[in-house]
Amino acid sequence: MTTSADIADAFVIAIAPWVAIFHNASWAGVLAQLLLAGLGVMLFHMLGTRVLERVARPFPFSRRLVAYGHRAGAMALFLMASQLILRNADQRLAGILTLQHACALAVIAAFTWLIVRCVKAIGDTIVELNPAHAADNLQARRIQTQTRVLTRAVMTLLVVIGSGLALMTIPVLRQIGGSLLASAGVAGLVIGFAARPVLTNLLAGIQLALTQPIRLDDVVIVQNEWGWIEEITGTYVVVRIWDQRRLILPLQWFIENPFQNWTRTTAEILGTVSLWLDYRTPVEAIRKEAERLCEAAPEWDRRLCQTQVVDASDRAIHVRILISAGDAGRAWDLRCRIREGLVDFIQREYPDCLPRLRMEADGLPGRDGTGTPGVRAG
Repeated sequence: MTTSADIADAFVIAIAPWVAIFHNASWAGVLAQLLLAGLGVMLFHMLGTRVLERVARPFPFSRRLVAYGHRAGAMALFLMASQLILRNADQRLAGILTLQHACALAVIAAFTWLIVRCVKAIGDTIVELNPAHAADNLQARRIQTQTRVLTRAVMTLLVVIGSGLALMTIPVLRQIGGSLLASAGVAGLVIGFAARPVLTNLLAGIQLALTQPIRLDDVVIVQNEWGWIEEITGTYVVVRIWDQRRLILPLQWFIENPFQNWTRTTAEILGTVSLWLDYRTPVEAIRKEAERLCEAAPEWDRRLCQTQVVDASDRAIHVRILISAGDAGRAWDLRCRIREGLVDFIQREYPDCLPRLRMEADGLPGRDGTGTPGVRAG
């Protein structure tokens, strides 16, 4: 008759080979546990990510945090489980210490990656919640500039800290670094000079983010080039020139050099249309036509349309029409529209008022002494 003890013995005999496989005293057991840990983390990652995506869908930050960090989180979880398995394994296994150290480095890298992705998720969420597509986007551009620059600075700092922590776990490098710094301070100076461009741009980026002499989409004149601030990275600024060229300048340049910012406090701007006309030009008619053209122009913001004679030479008068627009792009289009309209108006209504060179004929004697008329310019 089969007893419960016999059944227990049979069960132990059946599972003994599998227990031996998963025993920590052999590489087969360690690898089997790592494989199971990988499969478990993969399954947990697939199911957990789907659940978190559904839960976080109504919330912008949570949704982006899940989207940006789920892979890094899964990697960090697997490496932590692997480190736990390796720590509990038989330390007499060949190469186990090296694998433990490599896994520790991977854990530091994974957590650095995870934190960097979280910081990027925070930054992109802030940018998403402050779109710069509205007409009055000064506040949004200020927030976007601060967010992008500070996010890149924090990410760079996190990578540097993570790299330093990883290097400090290597005894050889730690001893060499300590010996060099203890034996000569020249090594520190060399490292400082070598890292000066990186640190200078990093500090310049933080300064630009806090003081904001420039922001994203600002209209600037830099090195006699007119364009928009297209991108601010951790080391340089990209200026999109009006003819679609790109001007690349280091961050430090904007701290050390003067430049023009046409949208520092507001995007509103004034533009001028200049015409040189004859003295017989009816200025009041030009003024009324300029006002009519401004009223019909969609680019005019209805703040200012002023016509004045600002100069006069011995042959013509200088008429200036001062107009206003919501931003530099509209101001340029408005100036061209007003200029074309006034030139057409003068050609059509007052063609004699265009600048001209007057010639005066009189009865001056010619070379032969006769009364041949002479000609004088006036």
